[in-house]
Amino acid sequence: MLDHGGRLREAAQRYNIPLADWLDLSTGIAPYGWAIPEVPAAAWQRLPELDDGLEAIACDFYGASMLLPVAGSQAAIQALPRLRRMGRRVGIVSPAYAEHAEAWRREGHQVIELSEGAVERSLDRLDVLLVVNPNNPTGRLIERERLLDWHARLQARGGWLLVDEAFMDCSPQHSLAADSDLPGLIVLRSFGKFFGMAGIRLGFVLAEAATLERLAQLLGPWAVSGPARAVAAALLGDVEGQRQQRERLNIDGLRLAVLLSEHGLAPVGGTALFQLVGHYQAVGLHGYFARRGILLRLFAETRCLRFGLPGDEAGWQRLEQALKEMPQ
Repeated sequence: MLDHGGRLREAAQRYNIPLADWLDLSTGIAPYGWAIPEVPAAAWQRLPELDDGLEAIACDFYGASMLLPVAGSQAAIQALPRLRRMGRRVGIVSPAYAEHAEAWRREGHQVIELSEGAVERSLDRLDVLLVVNPNNPTGRLIERERLLDWHARLQARGGWLLVDEAFMDCSPQHSLAADSDLPGLIVLRSFGKFFGMAGIRLGFVLAEAATLERLAQLLGPWAVSGPARAVAAALLGDVEGQRQQRERLNIDGLRLAVLLSEHGLAPVGGTALFQLVGHYQAVGLHGYFARRGILLRLFAETRCLRFGLPGDEAGWQRLEQALKEMPQ
């Protein structure tokens, strides 16, 4: 299993700090969200129904013409490589969420990790290009026009452009969702990050009908639980709640960037949900914060730390105090 943020129980045991005493900034998931809407009893008692309106509501939210709900975008990440014949050449703009490369390698494909600048000279030799946009962990956004140009070149040879937009909800103007019905273009969206409900395990695949049909057959029936469908339909339809959440996250993302900069940790990138800091003592700083019960996401190979958002004012004050007392 690859390393991820959010392993709070493991950190609690390692540092001998009770679970309830931690400030978890390791995940890049919204630390606040909606009150959970009431789930109809039938959602618990019956198998999920596909005519409950979720797909139409989600299409309106994302601006897509068709999509497939899945049990978290991770389910699609693991399944999509099985829709291509083995041995395909798959370029991944790196650094990126590590599960993508792992999934394609596992299914027998040749994975080539590329810098963004190397894509142009490599594109005509690829069968699939995978881009995380905004990037995780750097926050880098690639403009829509450039992505659509890459897609056109790939699709002309039967290739795919796969875009993971897990962190796109606070900047939807940059999304390729409206173009996702184009052949050879696949867009992944995460529900849990923006709505602050990672435990619901829900995501969406936006693509042309033929691709969605093949993926649905591979994943099988009832891929998403009835309660998850009911909760998601309610929240995806709450336009005013989404506006407020987007505004709050954008404000807090800027607040985090400013706070870190004021204490000598100016971010090298980020999104509304996280900020990435590069530091030659990243490993030591990760340990310093952990000993104070503040969990960060460490990228040891690149000497970077990812800071997520505190969920309340007490969390902000706790982080600020730790920054003030940080060893020079």
